[in-house]
Amino acid sequence: MATQVESQGVHYPGSGVHDELQHEEFKAGVEKNGQYNEEEEEEDSPFEMVRVAVSNKDDPDLPCLTFRSWILGIIFAAALAFVNQFFFFRENPITLGGYVVQLLSFPLGFAMSKVLPTRKFRTFGFEWTMNPGKFNIKEHVLISIFAGTSVGVAYAIDVVTIKKMWYNSDMGFGPSVLFLLSSQVMGYSFAGLSREFLVYPSAMIWPATLVSVTLFRTFHEHSVWNGWSRTRMFWVCFAASFAWYWVPGTIFPTLSMIAILCFAAPNNVIAQQIGDAPHGLGILNLTLDWSYISSGFTGSPIAIPWVMAANVFAGFVIIMWIITPIGYYTNTWGHGIYPIYTASLYLPDGGRYNISEVMTPDQNLDPVKYEEYGHLRMSFHFGLTYGIGFAGLMTVLSYIALHHGKDIVQRVRQSRSMDDDIHAKLMRRYPEVPQWWYLVTFAITFAMSIIVCEVWNLMNWYWVILSVVLPFIFTIPIGIIQALSNQQPGLNIITEFIIGYGRVGDPIANVTFKVYGYITMAQALLLVSDQKLGHYMKIPPRTLFIAQLVGTIICAFVQLGVAYWLMNTVENMCKPEGRPWTCIQANTFYSASVIWGLVGPGRMFGSDSPYHVGLYLFIVGVFLPVPFWYLQKRYPNSLWKHVHIPLLFSASGYMPPAPSHIYVNWFIACTIFNYFIHKYRNQWWQRYAFSLSAGLDCGLAISGIIIFFALQNVVIPTWWGNPESGTHCPLANTGFKPLPEPIA
Repeated sequence: MATQVESQGVHYPGSGVHDELQHEEFKAGVEKNGQYNEEEEEEDSPFEMVRVAVSNKDDPDLPCLTFRSWILGIIFAAALAFVNQFFFFRENPITLGGYVVQLLSFPLGFAMSKVLPTRKFRTFGFEWTMNPGKFNIKEHVLISIFAGTSVGVAYAIDVVTIKKMWYNSDMGFGPSVLFLLSSQVMGYSFAGLSREFLVYPSAMIWPATLVSVTLFRTFHEHSVWNGWSRTRMFWVCFAASFAWYWVPGTIFPTLSMIAILCFAAPNNVIAQQIGDAPHGLGILNLTLDWSYISSGFTGSPIAIPWVMAANVFAGFVIIMWIITPIGYYTNTWGHGIYPIYTASLYLPDGGRYNISEVMTPDQNLDPVKYEEYGHLRMSFHFGLTYGIGFAGLMTVLSYIALHHGKDIVQRVRQSRSMDDDIHAKLMRRYPEVPQWWYLVTFAITFAMSIIVCEVWNLMNWYWVILSVVLPFIFTIPIGIIQALSNQQPGLNIITEFIIGYGRVGDPIANVTFKVYGYITMAQALLLVSDQKLGHYMKIPPRTLFIAQLVGTIICAFVQLGVAYWLMNTVENMCKPEGRPWTCIQANTFYSASVIWGLVGPGRMFGSDSPYHVGLYLFIVGVFLPVPFWYLQKRYPNSLWKHVHIPLLFSASGYMPPAPSHIYVNWFIACTIFNYFIHKYRNQWWQRYAFSLSAGLDCGLAISGIIIFFALQNVVIPTWWGNPESGTHCPLANTGFKPLPEPIA
């Protein structure tokens, strides 16, 4: 199940009582079948962090793919797909995570076990019942895996959106859903073919899944606590969040971005550039809107250890508050005529770039028109983030080699030589997914991808083959890295370079290649992570495969349906006038399609381009972790041990389009909950932190949806708390340098 919670420093209460009870039930069940082995009882994982989190017992008689898990799994998969896609297009997107499903499915499953009839039915020779007894942990895990496929918005949605809204070449719903399914489901084949390397070996730990394992066991194990239940805390927070969001969401939007500097200096361009959030640096810009604190860019501030959040925020400060203003206000590259923070594209004279002036009728670049119209330019910060992205990719690889290199080599050797641990032995009792299931899945989705790309002119078939070869090569090595370090080096920059040079001037081919070349591997590793969760929780592999596949298919149809519904019904969709439906993430994706596809990396980062210097950051990224690694080795008990160089770069991944103040307010909230409360009220934090976060997220999401439907034909009066421009910093979206005089 996808989760943003890291394993460092997070501990949850449990009780050994349930382990003993579960073991007696397990022992009785397997003795009955003559399978019990006393030595197996004492055997455990060779790795301490796994022993602490994962039970070494299993009851193979526990029902798993039940009527309850089907119903709740499908409902939550569809609900999360709807909500996350609905908010994806908004200026302040939010994402409901897997822990919401973990929390809500537990009381719902328990209630179904109390009210559903226990009568048995026979259908096509199979006997089943709506209520097989007590709601158990395996059903709970399977429901979360169903819904986990809907936590993230399908990457291919961006391609569908920019084709329809910017390139005016809509494929239609049918071809689009085939595009989504082929790109999302193809990852299953790579996940299945790599399980012998990434799932079964005990050395492949996947630390992030251990947090989910601990949460599941906490729900189903007995503990004594005098006070509110987690469910009650959830509903109280849900109600409060639902009621409050009507204030910043409709009546008083200024509370979403309290720009102190803009209030203090309403006529000063620099003050507004520094204080604004959508187009500025976000300094002294606070919020009382949870959607900006727990946004789709940062995730919940409660779902990340404070030390990790401190690294992200430190990177934000260095990039956004130090490097950006220095480069911008010294007029580096002559870019002071552009706004300080934007993903928009410009001409050298400061005008907005109109791609229709440089495109051929088949939507490729016309080099002659490009030279006549003017070279593409972007803001200083936008250009900086690409250079940081180059450095960030190499930094991840260098950091992993320095900090985890020996461990990775050792674990890979162990995975080849070590015998099955207790978890692998227990899983061998269940029928494995046949290899031909994955091969058939690959054959169908690969054929589908070629048909979609050729018939609807996305890219040629040979580029499809190359885009599939990349994840085939990298899934296992990058999966090993993620399984041991929680770090996943992305292939997006690599894919953009390859197709950018191979198909110069073709923006749609560029983003399509990126979808198949990058997201297929990312989807495969997400599925492998779920398979490891199922491995730890003893979910039968065939059952898990069905849950993942059905959840992904549901997600594709629901997300695409929501996307088309909004794009066809919301006035001024994806335009500034359509606020809050500005498609802020798709807008940046569109800009990337122009930079890497239409214009191409040769022109954008060539020797005669002002952005050429960014390529040298590839080299910088290789060596940057070295001094910090030395300091951590030299002073192991100092503050240096908490410095995580890849995380310093991570904030730039969403800058732009993320409103800059979200990182500030996210870190403030994380400090309150995950530093002070976690340190001084740890028992309360362990009990209620995730319930509080889930309640606030869900209340906000439902409130936002109801507001959308309830106020479609209602005009909210404009006043100081609801400015017509949507912000009190209108000057932030201009340059600090005057535009050059036009040539006569």
